[in-house]
Amino acid sequence: MNQIEEIFKILFDRYGPQYWWPAETPFEVIVGAILTQATSWNNVERAINNLKKHNILDPYSIYNISEKDLSNLIKPCGFYKIKAKRLKSFIVFLINKFEGNISKMNTYPTSYLRKELLNINGIGMETADSILLYALNRPVFVIDNYTKRLFHCLGLYDYKLPYEKWQQIFHNSLFPIYQLYQEYHALIIEHGKRKCRRCNDKCFLKKTLYLTLLLDKSFF
Repeated sequence: MNQIEEIFKILFDRYGPQYWWPAETPFEVIVGAILTQATSWNNVERAINNLKKHNILDPYSIYNISEKDLSNLIKPCGFYKIKAKRLKSFIVFLINKFEGNISKMNTYPTSYLRKELLNINGIGMETADSILLYALNRPVFVIDNYTKRLFHCLGLYDYKLPYEKWQQIFHNSLFPIYQLYQEYHALIIEHGKRKCRRCNDKCFLKKTLYLTLLLDKSFF
């Protein structure tokens, strides 16, 4: 078992299954992925609930609503004018390319979809990969600040590594199973929210990982 796998096991034993991403449909996952940039999930939930309350949490309803009205509905998530533009840009892409149908979108290869998503204004690698992993169930590991902080704090990798290099580390260390990637990423977020506001030697993950490595070495 490599260190990446070992850390997953430790986190899973501590926190259990996370059942993440919290959403009723793949489309809701995508909306959440776009709205969650630079804000807390609680604020995203409030914005999504506003869309549900007004019965516009679907591609064509968002396409038809004005950008101003959309901005007002998603105001709780912050940067709402910018995010309204980004959400509109994704909707135009979804309707023009796939007739507004997520199932049709999901028939295309991962590499093609990732390239297309990254061409949409305001969608970066983390957001694109969140869409691929959680909405389309593609085995693409999402790299966020929690991940970089945690593994840098553990002394395993440099925080400043490029996104693609970080992703390659996980892809090379884990079987390409989307359920595993979803669970691992969710566990990292959970640990980060609970324990990683300040890196210190009292972290149970540091202690457990260190003891595990010592046992492995003594065994051999």
